[in-house]
Amino acid sequence: MKIFISIASYQDPMLELTILNAYEKAKRPENLVFGVCDQSLEPLNLDTFKFNQQIKYHHVFPIESGGPCWARKEIQKNFKDEDYFLQIDSHMRFEEGWDEYLINYIKKIKSVNVSSHQLPIITCYPRAFEVIDFEAREFKLNNEVRTDAISYRKDSMFIKNNFCRQIGSIASEDIVHGYLIAAGCLFTTKDFIHQIPYDSDFYFYGEEISLMLRAFTRGFGIFHISALPIFHLYADHSNIKRKLHWDKEEDSKRKIKWHHREEKSIGKLNMLINSKVEGVYGLGKERTIKDYEYLSGVDLIEKVVVNEEKAFTAKFLSNIPWDKSPFMNQTDE
Repeated sequence: MKIFISIASYQDPMLELTILNAYEKAKRPENLVFGVCDQSLEPLNLDTFKFNQQIKYHHVFPIESGGPCWARKEIQKNFKDEDYFLQIDSHMRFEEGWDEYLINYIKKIKSVNVSSHQLPIITCYPRAFEVIDFEAREFKLNNEVRTDAISYRKDSMFIKNNFCRQIGSIASEDIVHGYLIAAGCLFTTKDFIHQIPYDSDFYFYGEEISLMLRAFTRGFGIFHISALPIFHLYADHSNIKRKLHWDKEEDSKRKIKWHHREEKSIGKLNMLINSKVEGVYGLGKERTIKDYEYLSGVDLIEKVVVNEEKAFTAKFLSNIPWDKSPFMNQTDE
């Protein structure tokens, strides 16, 4: 049972360590296939990886990069129908047996005879880790056991047309339903790439909401689980400096500036929400935007929060039995 691991990296000194740690901590490292888009000044030396035949590597100079969604679309070109799909950022750490742990949760969810459980996406904003000594490869993981759901951020609703920011939200159960996706940490089956290939029209703002809506309306179920065994290096836990794609000096040399990409991205999100995008990059037909409003408490079309508890906390999600349809009070399934 192979796992395709998508890693889009932008001038990240943690990239090599992320790949190595994912491999070294896996229960079945021989089943991992890494898809890497490395947007950096110097390419990795693949000869240093004993498993380099398992790495599908694409190097591009930063000036030529089209942004995170462009990079993730490039990575998906190397997908060869592996059984599972893991998408992460390039600055992550892993616990022992992370692959078996996640696969077992997917199997547990799929064992429930409910349609949304047959297309599960496990996602969250992972627990943090800290860099103790980068050269010595010493890191400290935040091992607090908790279930991290995702909700909307109350102070950042509709800050750019239909776009709203997201935030981690603590849930009370081992498995809970969800209505938002973290693009930097999601684990699912190959159906995700088949049905929801990356749309490079998106840039940064709009990426996660667009993925979520395309998946949700195609019948995918979004789930958050207890103590996900992958950890993320957040800016407030790091003194490692790395440039971002919208770096002013680098962006000045590009033909298409970052703010033009963002405008296009926000425009595409508005079109998607209002059902003006056709085909594979548009909405599906299994669920509607109205179904999404019921679960999330947010009317994305009218740009109104209709239920603050649903939108800004995990209370409603925590009260839905994970092994039942999230629409158990409706006739959705």
